[in-house]
Amino acid sequence: MLEGAKSIGAGAATIASAGAAIGIGNVFSSLIHSVARNPSLAKQSFGYAILGFALTEAIASFAPMMAFLISSVFRSRLKFHSYNSLFN
Repeated sequence: MLEGAKSIGAGAATIASAGAAIGIGNVFSSLIHSVARNPSLAKQSFGYAILGFALTEAIASFAPMMAFLISSVFRSRLKFHSYNSLFN
């Protein structure tokens, strides 16, 4: 039961990757629209777009980190618990 819950939790943590991809698409879509409206601010808009991309990608990096954390922490606690039960 714990293995199934661990797999579901790790899978749910990786759903954030899809949200990050949508967010990055929105950032660069907004950049294209803003440059089309006002080409003289293209350089400044590009700087803001890169900042938005970096922040969105930073949030996206937490998804695999949480998935690996969920899968490894519960596994090590389970092994540690079974190892301790041998001596008690």
